[in-house]
Amino acid sequence: MTTPLAAASPSREDAARAAIHPVASEAAMRHWLSRVPRTNDYPPDFETTLRGQGSAFLVEMSSAPGCLPCGDLWGKFGKLRARFGVAVRTIDEKEAMLRSGRFGLPWIGHPVAWLRPVGDSNRLIPIAIGTDLEANLARNIYLGIKMQTGVRPAVGVRAMAKFTGIVGAATTRPSTKGRKD
Repeated sequence: MTTPLAAASPSREDAARAAIHPVASEAAMRHWLSRVPRTNDYPPDFETTLRGQGSAFLVEMSSAPGCLPCGDLWGKFGKLRARFGVAVRTIDEKEAMLRSGRFGLPWIGHPVAWLRPVGDSNRLIPIAIGTDLEANLARNIYLGIKMQTGVRPAVGVRAMAKFTGIVGAATTRPSTKGRKD
């Protein structure tokens, strides 16, 4: 008889596979988004913080042609930009992979979004891995701003810890197993 303590813990790869939901169709993306809990309660200074400090921050996201979650995330960030003044721009895959590696995040594909002060490209906070509900993205921008302006990071990270992981379908890459270079 195997006890729970004797059972092997899942590997990092197993955990990533369980948390990442690659989608190849609009219907699959909507299905996964329908399962995501929506932020309903915001702190009293939510609107004031985002409207007052939003223009001092930049959202940078990875993207790829034909990536449905990328288009979905881009559209939601566009609405948040119009509402709060947070600028949004894309970054290339190489930069996205470098950033993910620095944070110890597995590279899972597109989209991944980071928040940083406009004048400081080294103070990055990941705010989305995959697309999410607009309310949750606004919450993550708010928490990112708070973490960049004095709230203890542990407080913000705990509040922001649930990324949806709804990403574009993985492209097949040639296997390097058994290859002799």
